[in-house]
Amino acid sequence: MQAQGNGLEIAQTVGAWTVRAYWPEGPVTGGPQRLVIEATEGAPGRDVRRGISTAVLRDFDLVRAVESAKAAGIGTDEQQHELAIKLSSLANAAKALFAEGGLSEKYLAALAAMYTTVADSGSKALVPLLAERLGRPEQTVKTHLKRSRRNGLLTAVAGKAGGELTDKAVQIIATLDLDQPEETS
Repeated sequence: MQAQGNGLEIAQTVGAWTVRAYWPEGPVTGGPQRLVIEATEGAPGRDVRRGISTAVLRDFDLVRAVESAKAAGIGTDEQQHELAIKLSSLANAAKALFAEGGLSEKYLAALAAMYTTVADSGSKALVPLLAERLGRPEQTVKTHLKRSRRNGLLTAVAGKAGGELTDKAVQIIATLDLDQPEETS
């Protein structure tokens, strides 16, 4: 999920392609107003050269995208916008940190901060939302969150989604440059 101008973006990876769905600012009451399909970074050249097929559109999970957008659409428009900006900053940092160092403490702290931000907002289906935002499979995100907990960056809440950032994670997050989220298209 990402703030996009005055709206919201949900991205899903479908094979070699990333499908981005855009909603205008305000409550999500239906499907997106725009879809953009682009080659996923690092996708095999042979798949990209073949181009977009109808299978990409068939495999795009519109229902899940709408549910994720609705789950993110809580509070006032201003609160939604602030949440989207914060998640965008954290997601951009997490992607860059993973690309630089894999499962580093900094990446795991950024992921934990994303998780607590979404959980604290009251959103449902946290892992699918984070997976879409990071362009990673849900199981991978779950595994990385478990690692965050094992590494002492995120506390657990018995039987519930959520948790709290530990002091260690807060210190790591304070060292990250989160002021200027990058816009992607």
